[in-house]
Amino acid sequence: MVYHKLINDLDLIKPSSNDTKIIMNSSTITPTNRSLSLILLFAATLFTSAGLMFVLQPMFGKILLPLLGGSPAVWNTCMVFYQSILFLGYLYAHFLSTRQTPHRQILIHIGVILLSFLALPVALHGDISPPTDSNPTFWLLKVLLLSIGLPFFVVSTTAPLIQKWFANVGHHTSHDPYYLYAASNTGSLIALLSYPFVLEPNIGLANQKTYWSIGFVLLALLIAGCAFTVWKAQQAKDVVEDIENQDDELSIMTKLHWLALAFVPSSLLLGLTTFISTDIASVPLLWIIPLTLYLLTFILVFSKWHDRIHPLMVNLQPIVLLPFIAYSFINPAVLPYWVDLGLHLTAFFLAVMVCHGELARLRPSTKHLTNYYLIMSFAGMLGGMFNTFVAPFIFNAVYEYPLMIIAALLLRPGLKASIGSTKTEWLKQLILPILLIIIGLLIFFNIDDLPQYLDTLGVGLILLAGLTYAFRAQPITLALLTGILIFFTFGLHGLLSNTLYQERTFFGVLSVRETMLTNEQGQPEKYREFYHGTTKHGAQRLGANDSRTPLTYFSRPGPIGQLFSEYDKANENWVVGIVGLGAGTLTCYAKPKQDWTFYELDPLVVDVASNPTYFTYISQCNPKMAMKVGDARLSLEKEPAQKFDLFVIDAFSSDSIPTHLLTQEAIKLYFDKIKPNGILVLHITNRHLALKNVLSDHAKQLQLSALIQEFKPQGDIPLVVATDWVVMAKSPETLDVLRKSQLGNWQKLPITFDAKSWTDDFTNIVTIWK
Repeated sequence: MVYHKLINDLDLIKPSSNDTKIIMNSSTITPTNRSLSLILLFAATLFTSAGLMFVLQPMFGKILLPLLGGSPAVWNTCMVFYQSILFLGYLYAHFLSTRQTPHRQILIHIGVILLSFLALPVALHGDISPPTDSNPTFWLLKVLLLSIGLPFFVVSTTAPLIQKWFANVGHHTSHDPYYLYAASNTGSLIALLSYPFVLEPNIGLANQKTYWSIGFVLLALLIAGCAFTVWKAQQAKDVVEDIENQDDELSIMTKLHWLALAFVPSSLLLGLTTFISTDIASVPLLWIIPLTLYLLTFILVFSKWHDRIHPLMVNLQPIVLLPFIAYSFINPAVLPYWVDLGLHLTAFFLAVMVCHGELARLRPSTKHLTNYYLIMSFAGMLGGMFNTFVAPFIFNAVYEYPLMIIAALLLRPGLKASIGSTKTEWLKQLILPILLIIIGLLIFFNIDDLPQYLDTLGVGLILLAGLTYAFRAQPITLALLTGILIFFTFGLHGLLSNTLYQERTFFGVLSVRETMLTNEQGQPEKYREFYHGTTKHGAQRLGANDSRTPLTYFSRPGPIGQLFSEYDKANENWVVGIVGLGAGTLTCYAKPKQDWTFYELDPLVVDVASNPTYFTYISQCNPKMAMKVGDARLSLEKEPAQKFDLFVIDAFSSDSIPTHLLTQEAIKLYFDKIKPNGILVLHITNRHLALKNVLSDHAKQLQLSALIQEFKPQGDIPLVVATDWVVMAKSPETLDVLRKSQLGNWQKLPITFDAKSWTDDFTNIVTIWK
């Protein structure tokens, strides 16, 4: 369907303005009988290549997961590898197409493809045991290079090289092959949506690797077909254009402009993805929506509709800016989260459409095609590195997101005219932003009781947001006004915030908030909450009589409290292991003779929970407990067999659950480390995922006894919340105490039918959505 529509649109595709210098003979601009097959061949090659790239990245990530765990350092290293190889692929395509004749290009590239077959079928190669006594980053890079380096490199070269080849085949659209980029991005988009919803739910990793390798061979055949077409075209001398004289050399300003137009959307994509999961909603696979919109923009701006769509997007962007600033930043609490999410996604889509639309409008002639794509690739890599390695260290919140919104406004059409303005024009563009900055500083530093003026300030900010539309033709003024409004709003929110602490790591944004509750006596009382993004990981009352009381999911009336109560007489000398520290709430169930070990992935969580300035559970209840930082599954493998009497997994309450902790292999590992009469406890409270279905299948397949309690608090007890827990044991007798408990309603796990077992080879969260 994609190709059919692409072919129907051929006669309507307009070349860029830069193409007027290209000199071609009549045979080049006259459609030939092979027009249909040529476009199908080249489009299919680009489509297949992009699809393989977007499938390989999540697939190989899942392959590595059991070896290295869920540390973000692993994923960051993988992303650096992918982006670096992609850039090298574009660099190779650029030098190959500009330094070699078409015939030599074909021979060299075929040699590279044949060499890449040595890495098939795709699998882990080299030493697959990560180092235990040193940082595994270089080991991971080596494994990635040996395992998928060559195939991924070949896939990375395809988009620029195949389009460059198409420019040399003598087709009547060869002078402007950029529309083929739509086929590449369509392949990326379909692969992106297919992997979590089609491939992952139905195909295990072993078969995925096989099918991907077959797809790579198919790609090699398609590239060979393209190469054969180019070879014949060169022999027949179909193309007589003088490539060296198409146009002048590119200026440094043109290259920097391309770089900015590609960098900002790349950074904006990652910034929005982090922002919505941190500040709006924590929902599985939500990251797919921004990436889908991002890829869609490339499809649209390089299509025949570009000349009509681009002006529309430019005009719509400042219109959407008013409600976006007014409601998403100035007063976000007014809207339901899904409306707020819709505003952010709409503003993001328009910003990226404008940037990518400018990028498409400024595309060069085919002489500079590979240079153009090389700069785009480099900018994308820089954007990813900025958000991954720079922003978390210099910002304690996701500030790169609004910064890139402002940068996108700066890149609107008209920037060049603004920069080239006279000093008087510059002053006119800057005078209003400067006045607003002065007024803002006066408000902050001269009004003592600022909160009582909030309504007035809010109305004023909304009116100023409306004023931004008047400057839609002046990118500098529009961007500066928007930046002042957004960051002035951040300042107001900061003054009124109840946030005591906020810090950002690779794992996300951690915060400690202080708020009020009404206690049992009807009196207001302060308490503190620990958040990771929008997910609460613990809370503590501050009163001296209540500070040792476990709260939220871990309350004494709840399932975990019932367990410690029922086994109170038998657990004096228990060895306890717990995955997930949170605020350290569970430590207040500890007894003096017990041996407790916590496994926590994020070092900052350990710092916050151990700091009595924020939470005192650990300092009051169990200050001598052991703490092991790192992926729990990897850490647990080093423990002796049959060590624990009780092992608790508390790692599944957020949207991004560590699936490798919930596979059959993981459950077997836990029971290897638990004593024969020991108990495995899993906290499965989750807003979106029915994890009990996975555990029910594990209990059946591994012949384990299992009970579940879906707890609902009776009455209005402060900070005692609904929560779901599962207990598992090798013997049913071990759980008899809970089965007969009068404290709560423990039941057998529900029976699941036609469920596919989660293993290290297969996991899929789509099938367990609530």
